[in-house]
Amino acid sequence: MTSRAGGRWAERLAREHLALLPRRVAHLEGVARRAGEAASVVADPELLIAAAWLHDIGYGPALVETGFHPLDGAHYLRRIGAAERLCGLVANHSSARIEARRRGIPIEWADEESAERDALWWADTTTTPTGHVTTVSARLAEVEARYGADHIVTLSVAEAAPSLLAAAERTEQRIRRVRGQVK
Repeated sequence: MTSRAGGRWAERLAREHLALLPRRVAHLEGVARRAGEAASVVADPELLIAAAWLHDIGYGPALVETGFHPLDGAHYLRRIGAAERLCGLVANHSSARIEARRRGIPIEWADEESAERDALWWADTTTTPTGHVTTVSARLAEVEARYGADHIVTLSVAEAAPSLLAAAERTEQRIRRVRGQVK
């Protein structure tokens, strides 16, 4: 992984493109903090931190192409030469593939099954829109309250819930193991 994909580069890029969206930046700050808590349980902590900072970059007004932020962000990152693995993590974050399918939008990156992927999903789904720590269940309830029960985002997140909860549980088990709390 090159220094270009490191956390500082990713933070600068996210802040630049999301400067007009302070609530989104607050969420990213919280997700990056959570990712930092999980950095010791992944093989590539720099990738995890970069993905945490960049997972929502597709909300940047200048980057919107399809209107589906995971894909818009991944396409932008590919255009500027970011690592394909980082692009894939952004494109598929928090089970975005489900919403993409519902929208009829193909995602060309495979959804990797890795500790980095799980930790990114955990960090995203345990961080509120304002950057505070929450539980996955509370975050899913917040999404439904924000969008409404019949919105495509709510329906997609509800379908993704088992995968999101499983990724969070695997990450929390890895963290406990590293901390010596579980064998």
